[in-house]
Order: sequence, then structure tokens, then C-alpha cells
Amino acid sequence: MQTLQRRTLFKALATAGISLGTIGLSACSKETLKADGANAKGKTVLIIGGGFAGATVAKYVKRFDPEVNVTLIEPKTTYMTCPASNWYLAGLIDVQTLTHDYETLKTQHGVAVIHQLATAINPQKQTVSLEDGRQLSYDRLVVSPGIDFKYEAIEGYSAEVANLFPHAWQAGPQTELLAKQIQAMPQGGRFLMVAPPNPYRCAPGPYERVSMIAEYFKKHNPTASIMILDPKDKFSKQALFAEGWQDLYGQMIEWYGSQDGATVTKIDVASKTVFSDFDTIQADVINIIPPQKAGKIAFTAGLTDESGWCPVDQDTFESKIHSNVYVVGDASNAGTMPKSGHSASSQGKMCAAAIVSSLNQLPMPPTRNVNTCYSLVGADYGISIVGVYQNQDGRLSEIPGSGGVSTKGAPLSERKLEAEYARGWYKSIVKDIWHS
Repeated sequence: MQTLQRRTLFKALATAGISLGTIGLSACSKETLKADGANAKGKTVLIIGGGFAGATVAKYVKRFDPEVNVTLIEPKTTYMTCPASNWYLAGLIDVQTLTHDYETLKTQHGVAVIHQLATAINPQKQTVSLEDGRQLSYDRLVVSPGIDFKYEAIEGYSAEVANLFPHAWQAGPQTELLAKQIQAMPQGGRFLMVAPPNPYRCAPGPYERVSMIAEYFKKHNPTASIMILDPKDKFSKQALFAEGWQDLYGQMIEWYGSQDGATVTKIDVASKTVFSDFDTIQADVINIIPPQKAGKIAFTAGLTDESGWCPVDQDTFESKIHSNVYVVGDASNAGTMPKSGHSASSQGKMCAAAIVSSLNQLPMPPTRNVNTCYSLVGADYGISIVGVYQNQDGRLSEIPGSGGVSTKGAPLSERKLEAEYARGWYKSIVKDIWHS
């Protein structure tokens, strides 16, 4: 019987796009991971956070075993994605394209959705407290709170100041505020980005952002300048971005790293000035992306360690601190796997398989995760990086030779094709999570 159940598990993983080789975006078939004894019937899985990771877990737990009760706890009724939000700054897409609701999860997959803030977790009693006073019990809990910010790392910056110098690293009102500031910037003005130190959400994201802002300026403010002050000495896809910036925007974008003394330590709001060893810089629009950590509830629940992130089992994403609690997405410490939307969804599928396997007393088969990251340097100029990850000596690490990046010096026809792939990737992943 155990062999038969294990075969069923492998088949279900494969039909969900979760094979021993890769994590795909294909829809799951009707196959489930449910054992013959229906051990998981009536069991409850609570999920805190309805982003790329949390929503994926909700969908795939129900796909793998429809008899499990799944409740998603998410205060927002709609979710605006960080992936592709930079395209909005360039005027390439609208807010509606970025915004998704939870109706399909409710109506097609049987996920209960509670639009409340989760305020506390009691791992001993296995309960979650909501802002309205309700207390929910769980058999398994998934925590997917995304990121929070270390505002205090930069003197003069705070959550309140972020309403003047937006980070826009949690998509929503901040994204729209930054777009308005860019559009209102005087002709020939300066846009200044303060990039974050590692680790942070979406490694290439800051550099795609300045690319998209340059795309906007090229059409509407061609004498504007862009400066990046970066506490790192290098960044993801750096050679490809630099090549694209030169090809498309000439000298509009300047990047300075830690070797230049470009770590910003202080800002002055009144004079719109930032201070670093590199220089004291004034700018018309300042985009500060501060250092990051796991979302607040991960700290209040005691799920974090000294790194500020959540240590997890590298196969199942179960917390190493509290049993029956799983942490997926940006808040987890997933080895060398980047904090990205694709990573989060990949982890969500693995976590769903692990939870259903556990509830049905089935062994979890060996699995692999994948990350695919497209960036637009221009409207018709795309670049990408991909990697496949597996647990190697207790740490998720990229399998040698499994990934790669776009070719430097490729023809514009190839860059245009990658830009189309980028748009196709976005449509596919949001459809898989929220709309199918």
C-alpha cells in the first residue's frame, strides 16, 4: 500500500508541474496526494499572506487533497504584484494589469479567504489570532508575510519619511506615489536611487527600475539624469544591465558602489539630500530602498533568527523553530535561492506537497525548486537569469550547470524576444496563482 501511495504522490507532483527535475507553471490535474485512508479529511491548513507564495500554497494544497480545509488570511481584498510594477513606472502597463483578487481561489478551488490582519500566532496551542478578535485553530500553518524594512539603518529615514521618499518595494500606493513623482520631475532634473544591501527582495529589481525610469525619461524628460548609490560592490546581471543602459540611454544612468564609498548613511528630508562617503547629493526625486528583513508577524511569532529571516527545512519549508509551521517566500532563509516571485511560487508548490504528504502520512519525495527572473531594460529589450536549486548538504543551492543568463552582446532581435518572454512569464505565473 505504501508503494502505491508513493507512486500516487509522484504522479500528482508531476501533473502539478513539480517533477524531480523542475518546477513548472502548468496547472495541476485532478490527481491528488490523498492516501487511501483519507487521513487528512477534516484537517485544517491556515495560510497567512496571499502573495506569490501564500496564494500558491492555498491553491495547491486543495489541488493535492480537496478534503483538507484551507483558509487564507490576507487583509487586502486585492493584491498588486511587485514583479512587473517597474513596467508601470515606464507607462508600459496600468495598475489593473498588476492587480489580482482571490475570487478564483474561493470559487474554483474551495479556499476560504478571510480579509483580516493576523496579529499573533501561538505555536503551542496551534492558533492564530486575528485583528477582529477571532482565534483560529490549525493542524498546519503557513506563514508568508513577505518583507519588512530596517528604516533605522539610514539616519533620517522612517516609515513616515517613506511617504516623501518612497521605497515602492511593496507594490501598491507607494508604487503609484513614485510614478507621480517621476512624472512631475522638472525637465533636466535628477532621480536618485539608494539601493539596498543583500539580502533583499528581487535582486535585479532596483536596476530594472532605473531602466524603466530611463525608458520614461527618454520619451518625456530626455535631459534628466539618474544616479544609483549602492552599498554593494556588484549586482545581479550587472554586465547585461550596463550594456543595455549604454545602448539605450547613453550617459543618463550612473552607478556607484561600495568601492566608491556609495553607502548612504544619512538623509536630510528638507533639502532632499543624501550623505555618503562618495559625496553629498541633492536630487529632485529620491527613491530609497532600505535594508530588509522578514515581515512583522514572523518576528512576533518567534520564527526568525539573528539574520532577520526565518530558518526552514530546505526540502519542506517547515520552520526549524516551531513544528507544524511552514515559512515560504521572501521571509524564509532558502539558501542561495533568490527572493523572487518565481522562487516564492516554486517554494509554495513544494510546501503544499510537503504539508499534504505530512497530513496523509506519506513520505515527501526529493524535489527541486527553480527561479526564473526576467528584467526589462527597455520596452523591447529583455534579459534573464534562471537557476534550478536542490538541497545540498542542508542548504538550497544551485545545481551546477542547471541555469544561465542572457548572452552579452546578443542582437537586438534576441533582446526583443526576451522582452516578449518576460511579458509571457508574467501572464503565465499570475494566471497559475490567481486566475486558473
